Amino acid sequence: MELFKYTAHQLHEKLVSKEVSAVELTKNVLARVDAVENDVKSYITQTGDSALAQAEAVDAKIKQGQAISMLAGIPGALKDNICTQGIKTTCASKILAEFVPPYNATVVEKLMTADTVIIGKANMDEFAMGGSTENSGFFTTHNPWDLRAVPGGSSGGSAAAVAAGQAIWSLGSDTGGSIRQPAAYCGLVGMKPTYGRVSRYGLVAYASSLDQIGPITRDVTDCAHVLNIICGHDAKDSTSINTLVPDYTKALVNNVKGLKIGLPREYFVSGMDSEVERAINKAIEQLVALGAEYKEISMPHTEYALSAYYLLAPAEASTNLARYDGVSFGKRVEGNDIVDMYKKTRSEFFGAEVKRRIMLGTYALSAGYQDAYYLKALKVRTLVKQDFDKAFENVDVIITPTAPTTAFRIGEKANDPLAMYLQDVCTIPVNLAGVPAVSIPCGFAANMPIGLQIIAKPLAEETLIRTAYTFEQNNDYHKGFATLGEVK
Repeated sequence: MELFKYTAHQLHEKLVSKEVSAVELTKNVLARVDAVENDVKSYITQTGDSALAQAEAVDAKIKQGQAISMLAGIPGALKDNICTQGIKTTCASKILAEFVPPYNATVVEKLMTADTVIIGKANMDEFAMGGSTENSGFFTTHNPWDLRAVPGGSSGGSAAAVAAGQAIWSLGSDTGGSIRQPAAYCGLVGMKPTYGRVSRYGLVAYASSLDQIGPITRDVTDCAHVLNIICGHDAKDSTSINTLVPDYTKALVNNVKGLKIGLPREYFVSGMDSEVERAINKAIEQLVALGAEYKEISMPHTEYALSAYYLLAPAEASTNLARYDGVSFGKRVEGNDIVDMYKKTRSEFFGAEVKRRIMLGTYALSAGYQDAYYLKALKVRTLVKQDFDKAFENVDVIITPTAPTTAFRIGEKANDPLAMYLQDVCTIPVNLAGVPAVSIPCGFAANMPIGLQIIAKPLAEETLIRTAYTFEQNNDYHKGFATLGEVK
């Protein structure tokens, strides 16, 4: 039985009915990893032995008649910038190649309490800086729908693992689209919750005011179940929102009657694939046919969001990455003095994209330029947020493409950073505003998945889930399974 093709909620039913055991399920997924990992390259670190031990503990609970959580015994993957005690956490960077955290991230503690099974740590763009996983310090992950294509980034390994059946669910992090874009490229559901909804404690920081952990799953139901486990206030994270977390599964309602949809004309950018635009328009027509209302809206500062992001995020990154200097932890290259050691260590072990963003950020924060660049970008960020605030006075959700194209070929944009950055044009404004958004499959172009992005006001994840679930229940796009081959 190909258990790796099932959703988490389907597998939960099989576990509680004792149709399969957690050990049997885990072995099935581990066998899938063995079969396809050489082609897909999802994982930096695999944790098969501990995964089987976790599965045995779940089977013991079931045998004793104890109730189990919805994710108990269900194998998943963690992006390799989420700290795991006793297990390497590299951020796909050579400078942290041997780093083993002494503590767990809060989300990991929550997952352990829920008795989940962790298969391994997933590949990513180094320090989450990139949109294709080609910036990993170790290797490039391949898209399971076409091994010649990128899986997206920076959570490319997390998305590819789920799409290839190497995990049933996964966690990624999203700073400018790093959950939603790979979910779109790999035909999955990926949600960036409201900033502060999920604790960032134990998430290795890229840009602290933008980063957020979220789920990548096969369908919206699984997304709701993962959110139920990972969301909530955390005293260890000063940006964590102290408010009650609803049961997101109660929002799994197939009904959008009266829902007001906004379609911002600024998101349909020059260079957008015509098939992507067609799929988005078709999705909106379908939601309207199901009872939603639709209107065009304007978000005039959208065109400045990309520029503001690539000043703000690198500025924060240059500060956050200053700690990687070869002194306290991480690798070191010896030098003639401490300054020489800093220079040689960072030159040797940081990749090209990380160096580019550190230099951008340091320049934006430097004396004489901070007012001209960084502070101006902060003001633009405020204007972008105000665009969302104004839009949500009249609509419940905003719908856009997740990315302007489907997944591109590996190497196609590697030497053109600006072309790579433009892939984030639809996702970045969401992070600047701190609002929640989800990407769901809505069609195919040349057999490659297309993602539909749904955006809601802060803490309105339930509205996202209801809208996404309704669309999903009236389509079959989420039921396809990646072929791990070339497009014919």
